[in-house]
Amino acid sequence: MIEDEIDAGPSGVSFAELDLAPEVLHAVLDAGYTHPTPIQQQAIPLALEGRDLIGLAQTGTGKTAGFTLPIVHNLITAPITDDNGEPVHRVRVLILTPTRELAAQVEESFRKYGKYTKLRVVPIYGGVGIEPQSKALRAGVDVVVATPGRLLDHMERQNVVFDELEVLVLDEADRMLDMGFAPQLNRIVAEIPAYRQTLLFSATMSPEIEALARTYLRKPVVVQIGRRSEAVSTVTHAVYPVPRERKTMLLVELLKETNMDSVLIFTRTKHGADRVVNHLEDAGINATAMHADKSQGERTRALDDFKSGKIRVLVATDIAQRGLDVSGISHVINYDVPQQPEDYVHRIGRTGRAAATGDAYTFMSTDEIAMVRTIERMIGQQIPRISVPGYDFGTTVDASDTVATNGDPEPVGAVAVTAAPDPAGTQKRYRRHGSVARRR
Repeated sequence: MIEDEIDAGPSGVSFAELDLAPEVLHAVLDAGYTHPTPIQQQAIPLALEGRDLIGLAQTGTGKTAGFTLPIVHNLITAPITDDNGEPVHRVRVLILTPTRELAAQVEESFRKYGKYTKLRVVPIYGGVGIEPQSKALRAGVDVVVATPGRLLDHMERQNVVFDELEVLVLDEADRMLDMGFAPQLNRIVAEIPAYRQTLLFSATMSPEIEALARTYLRKPVVVQIGRRSEAVSTVTHAVYPVPRERKTMLLVELLKETNMDSVLIFTRTKHGADRVVNHLEDAGINATAMHADKSQGERTRALDDFKSGKIRVLVATDIAQRGLDVSGISHVINYDVPQQPEDYVHRIGRTGRAAATGDAYTFMSTDEIAMVRTIERMIGQQIPRISVPGYDFGTTVDASDTVATNGDPEPVGAVAVTAAPDPAGTQKRYRRHGSVARRR
């Protein structure tokens, strides 16, 4: 049963007003933050009170700190100590994430905001050796950040017990369900104390998430930022109609002739990602791939090179659509249109983070028109088309190719936009493409 729902508006308070412990506030200020984001402003007080919580927010809204900060506060203000007053490290918090990258991001957040504490945090995920993780768990930890599969391996080896668990966090819960982790989640939750605080964070509130909440949470409060399934408002969208066989050529031309500083490209398959990287490197463009066939070391190096600017272009499968926390991504390009419309929102959320602006381009071949139409229905707006001479596949508007936007049908699947809105001066912004892309 959901007890209440809060639609969080703009934040007008400072972190100093949230009653965080001095050690936590000091770490927050060290990180350069003075005011919480809307979801942090609403979620932190509720989490401090011990309430069960469902946080619904787009990527890039600061939800990781929204649960990290109150957890660190609660752990250090009510420590477990021995007879000499020294801290005893027992697993008091379990955070489950869908991917290794997100687990590493959450661990980094705990280290950042727990820097003035003695808390021990251990990340648990596959792709790396299990023995160092086993040793760390047996030495005693306060917080475990884990992917479900590898955690079950440790539970079966009896490397970790949850007798004193106080908090369970399900981060990117919708993505975990999408990846088929529901059976693993049920097995894990069956082994942890029933009386606990549970925090669930998701980008969407699907029927599956509602069912999960009814099973795992007690009278949760829902904090929602923006409209459900809403695209990031700071991102400018555009669709390039282009034949599938000419997508790579168009990509090379855009990367060479436009000002794209840090570009994240999504492909549907691992083979496709490698193929795109090979073509880009042949064209003299520095790029690297990131997907599930890469070892954890290779994925970490690719991400580090991309963050540092050593690599300008990162080509990835949907493994990177969530949990990839890189500031300053100027462009997201959907080389392949995502098959699930919700994935479009998650992909483009990699740019335009934390109120910054960004651009999201989607390459649409003739067989992908229907998928773009579905995305437009979900986000409630038509995405402008950009026609590139020599690449446009010449689609014409058919009377049946319409999408309902605020009750008004508008043409989709066309090379030219006849009635599309122009938010934030989109028309003016596209002029920078010069001869490469001219919006008609």
